[in-house]
Amino acid sequence: MTEEYRLRTPIKKEEVAKLKAGDILYVSGEIFTSRDRTQQLILKNKGALPFSLQGLIEYHAGPIVRRRNSQWEIVSLGPTTSFRMESSEYDFIKETGIAGVIGKGGMGEKTRKACREFNAFYGVLPGGAAALLSKKVEKILGVYWLEELGVPEAMWHLRVQDLGPIIVAIDSFGNDIYDSLRKRVNENLSRLLKEV
Repeated sequence: MTEEYRLRTPIKKEEVAKLKAGDILYVSGEIFTSRDRTQQLILKNKGALPFSLQGLIEYHAGPIVRRRNSQWEIVSLGPTTSFRMESSEYDFIKETGIAGVIGKGGMGEKTRKACREFNAFYGVLPGGAAALLSKKVEKILGVYWLEELGVPEAMWHLRVQDLGPIIVAIDSFGNDIYDSLRKRVNENLSRLLKEV
């Protein structure tokens, strides 16, 4: 049965362990955006970051941001396709101690393995709701590598309130809603082909 959770970062390991694939989650507190190039720089500089990533949420996103009255403002905060980070996600989860990752689309075996071994989760946010999701940002706490990477690839450190609904796609046991769906579809397809 699907449960709904509201968690605040830093998220404790025992809280992550309660989440099951298919559950709905809303996150408040500190999160940070990250993409493939950003991950490399975070890992390279993790000892020099001005805040700890332990228990936080990595959000695969390329926000649209503007200046207003000398302050940054998030205009759009939609998820980006997560699978392109699959090759590095295991090491990223292992090295940073994050509680979870959110993004769009499925992930693979490396991420499932990392979730099992390091008690983390992967969740998905609905596409097409980027403007609405930006309203969940209470404050931009910092931005890193902006000049080097540009706005979408920079690491944005944010404080959010009730970011969601996030669907838990991979739980800390390695259960994966996308993988389960693929298996069901293949079984049904095989059955249908035998009947033809």
